[in-house]
Amino acid sequence: SIVMPTGKVKFFNERKGFGFIIDDETQHDVFVHATGLTEKVNENDLVSFEIAEDKRGKKAVDVKKI
Repeated sequence: SIVMPTGKVKFFNERKGFGFIIDDETQHDVFVHATGLTEKVNENDLVSFEIAEDKRGKKAVDVKKI
């Protein structure tokens, strides 16, 4: 079974529609856009996510609170 990455929301700017999640495993920041959220998130929320890559690089998608 595939284990989804987990992390903590570092910040999310609702007005601008993006933020960052700190990946628990790598401790790296992962970009997250509002379109990648399944529900509203706030700073310090614990989330699971998947990684998608586009021409700008990696981003979190299918972000869910855990």
